[in-house]
Amino acid sequence: MPVGAAERGGLVGLGQPRLDRRLRFPMLAVATGVSAVATASGYKTWARFEFGVCVVVAVALWMLFFTTLHREWENRPGLISVYYVGRTVLSAVLIGVNPWYALFAFTGYPEARLLPRRWLSVGVVVTAVLVAASQLGGYPPLTVGSIAIWLALTCVNAGLAGFLGQVTNRVIEQNAERGTIIDELGETNRRLAAALAENTGLHAQLLAQAREAGILDERQRMAGEIHDTLAQGLIGIVTQLEAAEQARGGEHAPDEWQRHIDQARSLARESLTEARRSVRALRPEQLDDVPLPDAVAGLAHSWAQRSGVAVRVETTGDCRPFTPEIEATLFRIAQEALTNVAKHAQASKVWLTLSYLDDVALLDIRDDGVGFDPGARRPNGYGLDGMRQRLTRVDGTLEVESTPGEGTAISASVPT
Repeated sequence: MPVGAAERGGLVGLGQPRLDRRLRFPMLAVATGVSAVATASGYKTWARFEFGVCVVVAVALWMLFFTTLHREWENRPGLISVYYVGRTVLSAVLIGVNPWYALFAFTGYPEARLLPRRWLSVGVVVTAVLVAASQLGGYPPLTVGSIAIWLALTCVNAGLAGFLGQVTNRVIEQNAERGTIIDELGETNRRLAAALAENTGLHAQLLAQAREAGILDERQRMAGEIHDTLAQGLIGIVTQLEAAEQARGGEHAPDEWQRHIDQARSLARESLTEARRSVRALRPEQLDDVPLPDAVAGLAHSWAQRSGVAVRVETTGDCRPFTPEIEATLFRIAQEALTNVAKHAQASKVWLTLSYLDDVALLDIRDDGVGFDPGARRPNGYGLDGMRQRLTRVDGTLEVESTPGEGTAISASVPT
């Protein structure tokens, strides 16, 4: 803020300094012109007009001196006071020459706002005195009545100037507030634009990461589907073909051989169907027409026939449908668990339990096989890791309990 600016304004704010500068010389010229016309019409004498022109030149030189030689005078209270006193005295002389010079004296109101605050009211009152004198046709005689009228006009003029000053100050303040608000909105808009640009970049980055995560998830899904369909089917086919080869020399060789060949053919067809369905990301065929408990029971029955291991299937709780993804996950867990039993457990019996609880589904598979150490590394095995990955996609968990020589228990839990 310029020096002295905090001490100025308040009572009168008729215009800004820029407006003050624009009014000075034009109003002086207009007042001189009107004075010339009035003199030509017989009002006052040409001698007075010529004297007035000399005073006008003095006023002009006085204003030029401060506005040209002292460019920072508006920021220096001392120079402002000297300037205002000088122009007021010269304005008083001009009104004595011709009352029409009040047109110039009137500019003392807006220029009074340049004064320090403690002198502002004085400047307004003095200007009101000069304007009131011009309204009376010049300085009145020093009589009680004339002075009373002069004072009354002075009060009216000062009151009007003060009122207009307050209104103008309020308008100026509102404009300043609007300017501040506009600046703040502009800054907010710039920040918002920068944030949007940053969000656009982050959004693009998130999309790229989502695509990569989706690709990885799809690869894992396909790996699980291939393992659960083609790999298990091929294992079953190989097992049946090996059994058929061993049955050639037996007493019932033709029947046994044919039975194993038929089993291998059936597994090959099922595997082909499952492979096609996996590519299309559909649920297991066994779940198309039957509920999950029946599909699991059917799976266990077929597996028992192929493996020769007894399976006991039990369902507890109120049976209800789950989402296709949950049912497919539980079915695949049962399928993989039975495959692991056939490959590694050397079990004679398997217990499979599907439990329907209030907000969770449990699938437990337990065998009486050789067991294993869950903490030991199992090379070339997708089984348990594949189960966990499947369950993770439906927010499920997998627990494995096993001890060498004491069998294995697997529990899959899925929130419903």
